[in-house]
Amino acid sequence: MPTSCLIVDDQRSFLRAAKSVLEADGLDVVGVADSVDEAMRLAAELRPDVVLVDIDLADESGLELASRLATGADAIDVVLISTHGEEDFAELIEASPAIGFLPKTELSAGAVNALVQRAGSA
Repeated sequence: MPTSCLIVDDQRSFLRAAKSVLEADGLDVVGVADSVDEAMRLAAELRPDVVLVDIDLADESGLELASRLATGADAIDVVLISTHGEEDFAELIEASPAIGFLPKTELSAGAVNALVQRAGSA
């Protein structure tokens, strides 16, 4: 069974492209959200295996959203994504509860699954 995921990004064009690429690559994209409120609602409703969260969410904080999703009784694995390289956010990523980081240019089902599997075996 493919890993199910929710994608959170404030750019509708990226959401469409990422959903298409990841589904073609074998990931089950159960939903997309362009705001923190929508992401929280969909995560609770759809219970994906992992949520891909853009670090830069317009007027909202992707890092704060990651913390909200990845902690508590209903914790979900979170992978942070960005157009920026990991080195730009290294300390923030390390301090977050996210299971990993992927540059948007390297987004693939294989990369997401590898992070989820690594987190599951940790």
